[in-house]
Amino acid sequence: MAEYQSIYTRVQIRPPLYDGVPVDEGPFTRQGKPFFSWLAGKLGDAQIGPFYLGRTGLAALVCGIIAFEIIGLNMWASVNWNPIEFVRQLFWLALEPPRAEYGLSIPPMNEGGWWLLAGFFLTTSIILWWVRVYTRARALGLGTHTAWAFAAAIWLYLVLGFIRPVLMGSWAEAVPFGIFPHLDWTAAFSIRYGNLFYNPFHMLSIVFLYGSVLLFAMHGATILAVMRFGGDRELEQIVDRGTASERAALFWRWTMGFNASMESIHRWAWWFAVLCPLTGGIGILLTGAVADNWFLWAVKHGVAPMYPIDVPLTDPAAMGVQQ
Repeated sequence: MAEYQSIYTRVQIRPPLYDGVPVDEGPFTRQGKPFFSWLAGKLGDAQIGPFYLGRTGLAALVCGIIAFEIIGLNMWASVNWNPIEFVRQLFWLALEPPRAEYGLSIPPMNEGGWWLLAGFFLTTSIILWWVRVYTRARALGLGTHTAWAFAAAIWLYLVLGFIRPVLMGSWAEAVPFGIFPHLDWTAAFSIRYGNLFYNPFHMLSIVFLYGSVLLFAMHGATILAVMRFGGDRELEQIVDRGTASERAALFWRWTMGFNASMESIHRWAWWFAVLCPLTGGIGILLTGAVADNWFLWAVKHGVAPMYPIDVPLTDPAAMGVQQ
């Protein structure tokens, strides 16, 4: 039906260009002339702009650009300012934290000082953007659910780069800036502390990760499935249940064994997604500060079996190689 838009239809809904609800008078106004985008219309609302930054948005953008420049220029310097090598090795380049010998002191710039400075500006940018999300929601009369979901992700970021290193007494415990280097840090971190998979809070984090993926995917699929009955107008279906919400609820009861309403599914998905970084951050915080070896912890508490000690093990390196 043409009046219902989805990613499967060729019809794009294009109402008159709209600048948005009025905002309080101040030094910052919405910028840019709104326009339609065909590509954006394939995914959602076709209108792009106008944009509003405000004080916190502008400050967050400036701090983020400074952090990005510090990281990028240090990576470029590490390949002797060679642009070809910079592009070729970009995924492997890193801005490393200070060495353990510096503890929590401020090291020379080329020995971790740039990492501290980049971390300061990046953290400032993220927190300012959180303030922007919160204040914009309040200004528009919205709930602050998005801001608190964002705060859950910020919690995990701060645990990895600030809270845990402070508790451990060394900036060297923090994560480097870089794509593959931060993945290498994760693998080394897990090995160093006896396999992070045995961390109970890591287990919970993975449960909420997979659970939120499942809930969001099933919810999105269910709404797409009942869109022909007006299921995309979820607010209307919440206050005045129609055939779309009835069919969706029946489908969930048949396939999942319980009912999820047009309203409750968003609470389910929000909590599952938020609890993923919350529990993950707790697990990282306990690693090294409370537990030194998660495998031994798991053996002690009956989570993992102890390896048999009466089975002779042969070192492959001592066997030689058969040609």
